Order: sequence, then structure tokens, then C-alpha cells
Amino acid sequence: MLCLNCRRQVPRRATACPSCGAPRNGASQTLELVLPDRTRVPLLGELTIGRGSRNTLDIDDPSVSRRHARVRLATSNGAPMVEDLGSSYGTWVDGERIERASALVDGSRLQLGDQELVVDRWRDEHEAGTTAVVPVGESLLLRSAGGPAQRVATATGFGQSPRLRSGYALKRLDASEGARRWVLRDLVGEKFFALTDDEAALLNLLDGNRDLAELVREAEGRFGESGPARLTRLLADLGDRGLLAGTESGSETETDGVSRRLLVPRRREWKGAGDWFERLYERGAWRLFTRTSLAAIFLVAAAGIPLFGYLIAARYGTPFVVANKIGIGGLVFVLGRFALVAAHETAHALTMASFGRKVQSAGLKVLLIFPYAYVDTSEAWFEPRRRRIAVSAAGPVSDLMLGGTFALACFAMPAGLLRDVCFQLAFAAYLGALFNLNPLLERDGYQILGDLLKEPALRRRAILQLRRRLAGGPQTGDSRTLARYGIFALGWTAVAAVFAGAMSLRYEQVLAGLLPPAAAWVLLAALWTTLLTPVLAIVVPSLRERRRVREA
Repeated sequence: MLCLNCRRQVPRRATACPSCGAPRNGASQTLELVLPDRTRVPLLGELTIGRGSRNTLDIDDPSVSRRHARVRLATSNGAPMVEDLGSSYGTWVDGERIERASALVDGSRLQLGDQELVVDRWRDEHEAGTTAVVPVGESLLLRSAGGPAQRVATATGFGQSPRLRSGYALKRLDASEGARRWVLRDLVGEKFFALTDDEAALLNLLDGNRDLAELVREAEGRFGESGPARLTRLLADLGDRGLLAGTESGSETETDGVSRRLLVPRRREWKGAGDWFERLYERGAWRLFTRTSLAAIFLVAAAGIPLFGYLIAARYGTPFVVANKIGIGGLVFVLGRFALVAAHETAHALTMASFGRKVQSAGLKVLLIFPYAYVDTSEAWFEPRRRRIAVSAAGPVSDLMLGGTFALACFAMPAGLLRDVCFQLAFAAYLGALFNLNPLLERDGYQILGDLLKEPALRRRAILQLRRRLAGGPQTGDSRTLARYGIFALGWTAVAAVFAGAMSLRYEQVLAGLLPPAAAWVLLAALWTTLLTPVLAIVVPSLRERRRVREA
């Protein structure tokens, strides 16, 4: 359901839009202004802020003007607005200096001189909290309730008083997420870690003002005999990941040699992509997320899969061939892949925008031999599991919807150039869907499966277990969830193999009539390699290890 005010998606039972703060379902919502000392002031009427006793809020700071800013309620909807009163250093909202009255919403940061005030709605323990962001060069004293926090200066080292280093963000998710409802983001290494309530409470202690003995006593006081052990595990985990001041993260690689070079993409970033996608969403792309549009997308995607199977059986077209010329067909296929990938990544970005999240970066990358566009959807980790699944699924849904659209167009057209082009585009779309849903690659299918199974580092742990089994190692303590993941991954590989086999058997003779037989098989072999390389990258090294162990 979309908010009538900002057109962002809102949970059905929410009392307010999480993006703009607009009340919903007849609920009244009072926002509060949180002062640097954590005093909370309800925004119920007009108030003035400045360095003087005549103001409603008196802030004793020389960087704040005597009459600095005024907050009042808008006459139209009762939302709080802030305006500058001719201050020396200006009034800033979310990092931008305001020239006229500006709206304040839940999570807005109001900067007056050196003082930062936060607009906040008080949340119950079961609700998601606001995101606390600590840029590189700063640190933060966290609150276990997920509310506003107070910044402090950065510590100079680790030593006997451990503390989180700067460059991270922390958010508490809704209680429905389960035990690990806290998400800690490393802004430097761009990694995410899930934490429990207890771990988040211990994290709150790592402010650099407590030595190890004090931390142990507080952990024991909070959690009893298990407190020191929990603290030790948390410190070791944070230290290994380079999240403590004075430590550096280690690097982990799952593959090496040729496999690693094949599966590690090369990237070129597009600056300003996040703002572009935001404008695209606000200028009309939000209509794609209405119930009518989503229903139409689902119907086209569902109808296209069996229809494309019929097009192959009835030979409505030939892969890489347009107008009986493989050169033109190959060009159409490559250009079509570029366009389809752009649409795929745009779907990810627009879905992020619909949830009020902004794409941090975007650009081009080359994976295997194929060029791809990409968008950074890591901000989705701060959203509930269902929303993360929706962001991950948006790309494959785009592939399937466009594949279905081109399949329908191909079926409806008479034989000729346009039908050949539509067939190539449908083929390119479904090939992309198979690739992106492959659970053995850290792409959309893997992200969806990991969220469904609620298993962190699913691929890495499953690969290690599978390699150990293939190498003939012990199977004691193996995870059933990881085993199921392996079975699902093999099943998906079988689907890809059937698809590649059907295309090979159906079109080998046609391609051989247009190309030398060897060249036709090279083209089909490239299709097989694209779909099966992830499996070979796991199985071949494991079998080599098994053989080495037997010979030793």
C-alpha cells in the first residue's frame, strides 16, 4: 500500500508512514524534539530555539544565535515546520541549509550551530527503531531502545578500553524479525552483521570509557554467569571484522585461482545514481507499485514462461539468429542484454525507493565474459525481511515480466524480422532470469533464499560443508539447512541444464546450417558454460582435493 503523501510503501497496520511520518488509519502521532542531553520536547505548538531565556528552548552555546529558529505546526496538516530567524550560522535540516520553512519528519536532524537536535517518535520495544549513523571520524553512545544517540569524540586506540571504531550504522528491526533483529553496517567494509538484543546491549557498553574489568562486571550484572562469555565472543567477533578501534578486518576468500578470477566482477561506478532513481520514482515510476500494476506484472510474468516453452517447441525463432543472419542476431542479443540488465537493476533501485531507501551507488561491471549494470541495494538490510526479499526479487521479476512481454509479442506477430527480434529479447530475458536466480551465485536467488531460511552466510557455510563431503571428510555436525540448500542448488542447476540441453538439441542443426558445425557447438558450449560454471567452480576443486587425499 502506498502512502498518499509521499507515495512510498507503508505496512498495512502501520500507524504512520515510515518514510514521511504522515499518520495513517486515523492514528494521531506526536513527534518529539530530542535535545543533546536527551531531553524530549513534544512538538505540540509553536516554540522558539536560541541562546536566551526568552526562547521556549534555551541552548547555552555560543554557536547558537539568541533567536535562532522557530518550530510551528503547519495549518494544512499539523506537521511541524522549522524556519530560520536570521541566525548567524544558519539552520540546517538533514545536512542542507534551509532558506524557507521546511517540514520536519520522524528522523529529521536539525543542526543549529554546533548543536544537533533530532526529531523522533517514541517507539515501543517491539517496533523498529531509527537508524543511527556514525560517519568515519566520529563515534556514538548507543541506546539499547534504538532511539536517538549522543555523539562523542573518536578514541585514539583499542588498548584496555575497547570501543567501536567510527564508520558504522546501527538499526533495530521490528520484533517479527526474530532474535537477531539488530543490523550493524560497516560503512568502510560495506558489510552487514545481525545482532541479538543482548549483543546490542553489550555493544552499547563499548564507548571507550570502560576498561575490560568494568565491562566484565557490567556484562555479568546484566546477564549473570554467561555475561563475560558473551562479552568475550562479541569482542572477538568485532575485532576479527575490524569494527573495534585499533583493529583491522581480515580478508576471507571462498575461491581462488581461476575460479576466483571468473567470479569476481570488475566495476566502474556511476556518480549521482541515487538521486536520479529518486527523481525517476517521484516523477511517475511509483505507479508501477500500485496494486493494479503489480497484478498486471504478475500475470504477464506467469503467462510468459509456458508460452516461451511453446515458442521453442514450435520454432518461432532461433537463438542468436535474426533474418537468417547470426551476426545481426548476436548483435540484437547483446544489445538486448544491456537493455534488460539496465531494466533489471532499475527495478531493484525503484523498489528501494518505494520503501524510502536510497541507492548508494550504481555503475557497470563485467562478470565472467558478460557486461552488467549494477546498483548497490545494501541499504535494504535495514528493512524487514519481507522488504529485503521484495528488493531482491524485483530484478528477476523484471526479467520474467519483460520475457513474457516479448514472448507474447513474438507469438502474436507473423514470421519476419520483428518476430525474430522479439524472440531474441525473450530468450535474453529468460537466460538472465536463470542466471540471477541461481542460488550458487551471490545474486538475487541467493539473497532471497538466505532471507527465507534466515541463515547468515548461507553460501559460504554450505560450500564449505559441500566441499568437505565431496572431499571425503567427516559429516558429523553437518547442518540440515545447509544440506537442503545444496539440494535446492543442485535442483536449480538441473533446471538450467535442461534449459541448455533443450536449446542445444533443438537448434544445433539450424545453427549448423548458418555456421560451420564447430562454430555452432562453440556457441552452444558458451551457453552451457554460463549456466554451469558456478557448479564447476565448487565441484572440481573438491574432487581434486578428494583425489589428493586418497593418493597421499
